Amino acid sequence: MVGMDTRTALLDAAEKAARARGYDGFSYADLAAEVGIRKASIHHHFPAKADLAQALIERYTEHAYAMLDAAAAARSTGGARLAGVIGTYRESIDGGNRLCLCVAFCMGRDSLSPGVLAKLDAFHVHVAAWLGDAFALGASDGSITGVSDPVAEGQACLALMEGAQLIARAARDGTRFDAAVACLRERIAV
Repeated sequence: MVGMDTRTALLDAAEKAARARGYDGFSYADLAAEVGIRKASIHHHFPAKADLAQALIERYTEHAYAMLDAAAAARSTGGARLAGVIGTYRESIDGGNRLCLCVAFCMGRDSLSPGVLAKLDAFHVHVAAWLGDAFALGASDGSITGVSDPVAEGQACLALMEGAQLIARAARDGTRFDAAVACLRERIAV
């Protein structure tokens, strides 16, 4: 991990492990081996795994919110925004070998602290609202067909994409994600 500070290296290794194996699927011993430090050194940066999870969700949501802002700025139609987010969710599964961090955290929710669960919920509320705005824009600019309730559509879209990730992960087959979102993609006017 030359050129990278230890805290960042630990966060990167933890995110990679959580996205591949879930929050409960890795230990500090795994991170120590990955980063090349002693397990006790991890406790200097993250005294408990709950502290690590809090730092992970904060970093992840900050990155995700910036990505959504950039997508909105770069794409002028609701359909283009929606297609971009679907593509991002698709890319994040790495052929069915990974999940986005928030989906991975949802699977291990019983092991998460109330603070992390609150951040996870806030993430879902934020993304669903962003998607609702994309559906509203798509309805007004004609780039998404059949929009009746943009708020409900945003919530359903988020559930669909996260569920599609789980199906693809279970089968280790990225095409399962594509099949799950195919009807949604068909509603986007090109």
